Amino acid sequence: MATVSDRATVTDIVSVKFSIGDLVHHRLFDYRGVIVDVDQNFQATEEWYNAVARSRPPKNKPWYHVLVHDSVHSTYVAEQNLEPDGTVEPINHPMLGHFFFKFENGKYVRNEPFI
Repeated sequence: MATVSDRATVTDIVSVKFSIGDLVHHRLFDYRGVIVDVDQNFQATEEWYNAVARSRPPKNKPWYHVLVHDSVHSTYVAEQNLEPDGTVEPINHPMLGHFFFKFENGKYVRNEPFI
């Protein structure tokens, strides 16, 4: 049974700009991708942040897991570095089928979770 401390409060709710399946463009590194997961705030290590996040984006804002178009890579990106992708073209990535089952109206549709 959930206790009061286990429940989200209004102050715990974080507004995110993108959702899973959205196509995005990285503002700094000029690549396209698709969102596969969203963290309400930074969830990697301090070592990773210091080594990789050179623009020092805020840790208390949403971060996204992104499959990079025409690559085998995925990235972890702060919301401030992403913008909506200007195209409605699908991306090319070998892991797309792991997360999504179709591309429809400019967005990927998630696979049903396994039960």
